[in-house]
Amino acid sequence: MIDELGIRDLGVIAEATLPLGSGFTAVTGETGAGKTMVVTALGLLLGARADAGAVRSGAKQAWVEGRWLVPDDGPVAERVAETGGEIEAGELLLGRSVSSEGRSRAVVGGRSAPIGVLTELGEELVVVHGQADQQRLRSAVAQRDALDRFAGAGLQAALTEYRAAFTAWHADAAELERLTQAHDERLREAAALREALDEIEAADPRPGEDVELSERADRLSNLEDLRLAAAQAHTLISADEIVDDAPDAVTLVDGAKRHLERVVEHDAALAPIREALQNAGFLLADAAAELGAYLAGLDADGARELEVVQERRALLTSLIRRHGSTLDEVLDFGRTGGLRLVELDGDDERIEQLAASVDDGAIVVDRLAGRVSELRTDAAGRLAAAVTVELAALAMPDARLTVLVDSEHEPAVHGRDQVAILLQPHPGAEPRSVSKGASGGELSRVMLAIEVVIAGTDPVPTFVFDEVDAGVGGAAAIEIGRRLARLAERSQVIVVTHLAQVAAFATNHLSVVKGTDGRVTESSVRRLEGPDREAEMARLLSGLAESESGLAHARELLELAAERATTG
Repeated sequence: MIDELGIRDLGVIAEATLPLGSGFTAVTGETGAGKTMVVTALGLLLGARADAGAVRSGAKQAWVEGRWLVPDDGPVAERVAETGGEIEAGELLLGRSVSSEGRSRAVVGGRSAPIGVLTELGEELVVVHGQADQQRLRSAVAQRDALDRFAGAGLQAALTEYRAAFTAWHADAAELERLTQAHDERLREAAALREALDEIEAADPRPGEDVELSERADRLSNLEDLRLAAAQAHTLISADEIVDDAPDAVTLVDGAKRHLERVVEHDAALAPIREALQNAGFLLADAAAELGAYLAGLDADGARELEVVQERRALLTSLIRRHGSTLDEVLDFGRTGGLRLVELDGDDERIEQLAASVDDGAIVVDRLAGRVSELRTDAAGRLAAAVTVELAALAMPDARLTVLVDSEHEPAVHGRDQVAILLQPHPGAEPRSVSKGASGGELSRVMLAIEVVIAGTDPVPTFVFDEVDAGVGGAAAIEIGRRLARLAERSQVIVVTHLAQVAAFATNHLSVVKGTDGRVTESSVRRLEGPDREAEMARLLSGLAESESGLAHARELLELAAERATTG
């Protein structure tokens, strides 16, 4: 349960601390004092969307903090631990800030956390009912959810098994439909892919072959220039015969070396020069030999070889143009295309397998959906009977509730059932869906009756009701108060109300008090006891907090509430 709620700069509330605790807490106050900010504050702690407009005028940010008393183990403790937060001595602190620019931050157990964590924790901690939630009861989804909560663990186990089977069956059916619809297209893809792979296999390209061919073509295209340059260089280095009385390089170097050998003994400094000339002679001889081998190795029929190379280059260029932007991409296409072709060629077998799986899955889904329908139908009768009893106690003695389960629908993730809650307000009236025929006051009481009944099978730590008494008064309001008190025997109940008949049953009465400095309205919250509570009750009854008749009526109402709460 939530033990204490702190609010700062939210709406008209400058700063307030709400001592809540167990039992039934009623929150009252004058119109515009900010009662609904209490529900807004709780909503923020439970992950509701942040609204910068809720920040008090002139403040930079609003801050809300709640202290919950929770078990040290269980889903709440596990989720808090996952975020790095801590629960100390059974106390969990949740915080939420909202800046005037709309930025929001959450704190869970002393550590910053995503806002979504608050939403997850809120699903375990609190059920909030405002007027919007009462209207939500008009939806078929909300009516089915209410029935499922009442049905309890047995239905939840059946639903879990059903959903697993439905999800697998639905996935297989979707895959089968996709493959079947795309079958012809995939056949065309396979044929085109097979043709491309055959073309690549026939060409049998090698990595880097396009570069090699380019270099080879360049060499063959300039074969005569290469031959002439090599021959001239070979002649200048080492000629077989002297041309125009011009000695070759080998002869010149050898002559220079012999000149130095004649005088080297007279000056040792010439020795390394002579040795260098000797080495140069060796290098020139090697170069001449290599040029001779190069000339001997030049293609005799370069034109024919060039034609062959160009044909091969044209073939590779065609492959690149059709199957990639480079030869490496063509080779990659060949590898991945083979895997894709295996996949496409297996379509018929896969379709056959999926069809069998879908048929088998449909049988399983139908059987499990039938079990879910049986459990819902059984629970529907029990829920209708129990809620009808509660409605009689809520000043609707002739009303009768019926819960219909229509199982003639296509399977969906929730089963194949459509659930409708019908209300017959009095004998002779035609039962009508609460989505159409219930007034605001009737809907409030139906919702409360359902929650009281469901709490017996699906207990919730904390209930928050905002204007649950909308559209009712008199005896009906007294019975609403008594039923809220009964609900508070099992759960913490927090109610924002404007009816004294409801507030009278509270074990903890808080008042949102409005003050003003002449410019900005500010509100705070205080706990009411004794004469202060009587005065607030008198104000709720008559609008006059100090009226003797109003005070007398307030005391009478408090005594009545205490007596009825005791007798149940």
